Amino acid sequence: MAYTHWTIEGLPWDKLDLSKVDPDKVKLAKAAALVEYNGHIYADYLCNVFRDDPEFCRIARDWAVEEVQHGEALGTWAARVDPTWDFQAAVQRFRDGYKIETGVETSKRGSRAGELVSRCIVETGTSSYYTALADDTEEPVFKQLCRHIAADELRHYKLFYDHLKRYLEQEKLNRFQRLWISLSRINETEDDELSYAFYAANYWTRPYQREENNNEYTKLAYSYYQPEHLDRMVAMVFKASGLKPQGWLHDMASKFAYSRMRKKANDAAMAA
Repeated sequence: MAYTHWTIEGLPWDKLDLSKVDPDKVKLAKAAALVEYNGHIYADYLCNVFRDDPEFCRIARDWAVEEVQHGEALGTWAARVDPTWDFQAAVQRFRDGYKIETGVETSKRGSRAGELVSRCIVETGTSSYYTALADDTEEPVFKQLCRHIAADELRHYKLFYDHLKRYLEQEKLNRFQRLWISLSRINETEDDELSYAFYAANYWTRPYQREENNNEYTKLAYSYYQPEHLDRMVAMVFKASGLKPQGWLHDMASKFAYSRMRKKANDAAMAA
């Protein structure tokens, strides 16, 4: 049976329960909406890097359509629970203040296989993030929306991983190189994109302070993760890096990742 994608109209809007809306999750949803809504811009970048691979470019464009839908759905939910918020105005603020370089012809990861490792890591993070949000919320529409997005991001991971295997046949990245790219991409989650999205979505009336906004975002976003979310995340990172996704090394890395995330959340809360 052919796959039928979910729709924004098909979300259980009749069950929207404002009494179960968490204001902190609204802030996170607004920020995520801005990042996801830029899917077409990221697809432009990917299609430049993979410009002579029409099959991958077609898939990248299809992927972008779903990413943009994620942004629109999150923005719609946020505007319904906070009617004072203007989604499109926030999108414009974000794009004015944070630019994505799309005119390049080679990946900053050094190879196309490296770019696909990086894409796997992004989908790993988003799938885990929306799963954590879905597990924590009691608001029915937001819970269903986060579950839909988490499932999409897991499917996107598999998509990029399949193409990674194809490019590894040509480019021969070893495990160390793949792991290094994975760790580098994980560290980039602390760059300006998420903190500026959080600012543009929630605090645009005051001057942007990168460290302050990053702390505010981190203390909220990291607070919803549980050990099982990190177990799954580490397994996906290991797989993209060419490592065994189960076993003692995974268990150690998972415990370390969870403790590091809790520390970052606590440190950010203290700083904020």
